[in-house]
Amino acid sequence: MNKNIAIIGASYLQLPLILKAKEMGYTTHVFAWKANDVGEDAADHFYPISITEKDQILDKCREIGICGICSIASDLAVITVNYVAQNLGLPGNSMESTLISTNKHCMREAFEKRGDPSPKSILVDADTELSDLSLTYPVIVKPTDRSGSRGIFKVTEYDQLSDAVKDAMEQSLEKKALIEEFAEGKEFSVEYVSYNGKHSFLAVTEKYTTGAPHFIETGHREPAPITKETEAKIREVVEHALDTLMIRNGASHSEVKVDQNGNIRIIEIGGRMGGDCIGSDLVRYSTGYDFVRMVIQIACGEAPDFTRVCDPISVESIFIFTQEDLAEYEEIKANRPKDILQVVDMHPEKIGHTTDSSNRAGCYIRVAKQQEA
Repeated sequence: MNKNIAIIGASYLQLPLILKAKEMGYTTHVFAWKANDVGEDAADHFYPISITEKDQILDKCREIGICGICSIASDLAVITVNYVAQNLGLPGNSMESTLISTNKHCMREAFEKRGDPSPKSILVDADTELSDLSLTYPVIVKPTDRSGSRGIFKVTEYDQLSDAVKDAMEQSLEKKALIEEFAEGKEFSVEYVSYNGKHSFLAVTEKYTTGAPHFIETGHREPAPITKETEAKIREVVEHALDTLMIRNGASHSEVKVDQNGNIRIIEIGGRMGGDCIGSDLVRYSTGYDFVRMVIQIACGEAPDFTRVCDPISVESIFIFTQEDLAEYEEIKANRPKDILQVVDMHPEKIGHTTDSSNRAGCYIRVAKQQEA
């Protein structure tokens, strides 16, 4: 039986996927630009090919003879994953689905056509006359095709708009940006796994961020302390939107806001597992389900296994930005070591230099105190 699996990306975010595939008996073939990332050493075979070089990766996968291809926590990798899967007749999502789930402008258009609740937005590029736009502030400015809080700005007045748009377009691969109405409310992410078009709910995650202007994520809590009624409304909205985006196979990560009146707005949806340890770790701790194993199973044409691998508990991922954050971690480590379930990444030298989700100074997962919804 063919047990060669391709994995796109080699950063620490992909490490749980690589290790799980090896645990399941697969031979891992990992593709990424060589950058001395942990996945390069963890892989059975590493190929120094950029994840954007989808035709080179396709040729190598044909040569290898793979039974599946996958990635977690990367919108950019999703494009290559589905391109290779489609060309090799392997499970994945269509290229049309890939476009509307990785390009935020195409996503907004799809949501509008199908009646999915999401903020209104305007597409802009270098030729757009910003002074001609009729905007109600505040607005959110973001690249059309990036993730990880890159290039996101909350703009409260016109004088800030030009710089925000310029910076967002510089982060964009296609050099375009969206100007969106600002959605009020608490922010949550919603984790699903889909197999042959059937969507299975896993968890709602509460998101903590730095707030305006960049909204860099500082941590997550799972399960989110919300009512069953709110959870049911979120699930109804997200499942309809997953159909809109034609996501049929694999993980999905939806970001929504819920205002004080219970109204739900979709910020965006990725046809991949949530990063920041959400999919790879928090889902397993909080539900008992091995989400990473499911992603591999679906990529290789198998139904996802919903057998629980551990007892569910309430957990938080905490990211380190400051010396105070580091001191809090050290205090828990010294006085309540059992509360720290996992240390994911530690780079104290980055304290004070965080600009987006890719260069925070550390991350750990701890037991969370139970809260009432």
